[in-house]
Amino acid sequence: MKIAISAQGTSLDSLVDPRFGRAKYFIVADTESGEFSPHDNTMNLNAAQGAGIQAAKNVADLGVQAVVTGNVGPKAYATLSAAGIEIYTGASGTVSDALQAFRADTLSRADKPNVEGHWT
Repeated sequence: MKIAISAQGTSLDSLVDPRFGRAKYFIVADTESGEFSPHDNTMNLNAAQGAGIQAAKNVADLGVQAVVTGNVGPKAYATLSAAGIEIYTGASGTVSDALQAFRADTLSRADKPNVEGHWT
């Protein structure tokens, strides 16, 4: 399964970014092969609005089946859900830690956003 983890850097040792829409990077990891690749999200770091929606569209275009992050707002949640992407919130530590937690099924699947939107 391909998952996207919000990250502050480009490696598995990078810290998980607690923000989804304004995460600096997404690490796309294949849980079966162990392969991973970083994807830049800096275009959304300083977006006036719509960062969550655009980040969700970009992640969907990467072909992932799940997102692991610290927090997700209502617009990103709606966009990811509409794309059929599972959302797991509350991740912390390194990207490697989050990947291990996902594999061990110790993360909670989000059934709603866990933070309020900035523009609602």
